[in-house]
Amino acid sequence: MEKLRKVLIPRVFIISLTLMLQLIVLIAVILRFNEYFAFFYGASIFLSIIALLWIINDKSNPAYKIGWIIPILLFPIFGGLFYIFFGRNKLNKRQRKKMKYIADKTQRTLLPNENILEEIKALSEDAAIQSRYIQDYANFPPYNNTSSEYLPIGEIKFEKLKEELKKAKKFIFLEYFIIEEGVMWNSILEILVEKAQSGVDVRLIYDDFGCLVTLPYKYYRKLEQLGIKTCVFNPLIPLLSLRLNNRDHRKIVIIDGHTGITGGINLADEYINEIVKYGHWKDSAIMIKGEAVWNMTVMFLTMWDYLRGIDEDFNLFKPELPLVEKNIKDGFVQPFADNPLDDEPVGEIIYMNLINKAKRYVYITTPYLIIDNEMIAALTTAAKGGVDIRIITPYVADKNFVHLVTRSFYKILIDSGVKIYEYAPGFIHSKTFVTDDEYAVVGTINMDYRSLYLHFECGVWLYNSNSVLDVKEDFLETLEFCRQITAKDYQNVHWYHNLAAAILRVFAPLM
Repeated sequence: MEKLRKVLIPRVFIISLTLMLQLIVLIAVILRFNEYFAFFYGASIFLSIIALLWIINDKSNPAYKIGWIIPILLFPIFGGLFYIFFGRNKLNKRQRKKMKYIADKTQRTLLPNENILEEIKALSEDAAIQSRYIQDYANFPPYNNTSSEYLPIGEIKFEKLKEELKKAKKFIFLEYFIIEEGVMWNSILEILVEKAQSGVDVRLIYDDFGCLVTLPYKYYRKLEQLGIKTCVFNPLIPLLSLRLNNRDHRKIVIIDGHTGITGGINLADEYINEIVKYGHWKDSAIMIKGEAVWNMTVMFLTMWDYLRGIDEDFNLFKPELPLVEKNIKDGFVQPFADNPLDDEPVGEIIYMNLINKAKRYVYITTPYLIIDNEMIAALTTAAKGGVDIRIITPYVADKNFVHLVTRSFYKILIDSGVKIYEYAPGFIHSKTFVTDDEYAVVGTINMDYRSLYLHFECGVWLYNSNSVLDVKEDFLETLEFCRQITAKDYQNVHWYHNLAAAILRVFAPLM
């Protein structure tokens, strides 16, 4: 009976139904008041006008503004209220105070590294400009005593992760958007339990929305009983709230402060092709060892402190690295995080800097291509200037309407000289940039509005590292399994597909 109940009334159904009922009640109340009280109609219109003025003068992306302005104009009675519930990306006073404290603590812990910046500047002014932006506006400095290893597929990351977890002696930190019980997670969980029982400090953060249909309700209780300290990011409650907007999309592993892993790969079986959901799943990650892992450690601890409401001494988790790891020469490595609540689109600006500074080529992999006018201008301008811009997106969609919007951007890019390819065997979930054999970024940041503006994200910026060429090699090898999209492909598209794509593009920032 319990199993039957779980099948018939899953948590996602209860939450969806509750939210839908609240929307229906809200609309019904508005209509009811509108029928009997003329002033309510006027008040609703006034509220929508205020919302429009607020949106127009807000610092948010113009495309995001349009995505809200149109529905408010179409439905002025409901539009203003809906924007108040869902459109604003703001914290209350208590949350702002907590977030500011965490940001200040990050700055105090991760001190600027001017000597490293001078070393980068001696090699390249452009590289120093990019690195300084990350240091000054994301508060994560660069390092040179760090090695990196690019992991081009989920199966390789899985084996490396198990291997490194087994070496842990002091602490293991994990932060993931999606975790699902199966071969991958169960194998990792077994190691985590064993380590926790031996005295290793094991901590896990998972996003409640990302795990809504993949983990049992209150799964954290089971993990706590197993000795794994657990935090759930932004727990879903069946109440209309703008908190639904912000999710923790990061994928981070830190082991003893000297080894860190990030990238697109979550802890679920499709990421290692143990099960097939959308054809072959192509993904990637990067493992770093050395001083730069400190950025990732602080990244995790700031989130942990924010969720737990505690104030730890971060320096207790900073290891004394062996002399051999202090003298690694593998270019420059700069892990960074992107916080959607600080009005600084770090991920997008890092991507834009790579495109704008490129002289020969920019190779990109992304599961979604839903971009604003600034990104379109950067890509098309670079392509028109002779830079070889190539982008790989999936052939098999995980979300059909999102894939339709992704494809709607092809024409303007291809007409300007950007080369678009689709990964024919299935779904590519990798998020990588590589340019001019000098720079690369491997991380969690998709080229869509949610990743660039609404989610907590992270990545690793690389300059003159051996992994840069590994990212390039993986891109070129993946290209062999791709089909190039040409002008002929979108000339024969049915009119109703174009109409649907045009409508969806208007609301793309809200997806």
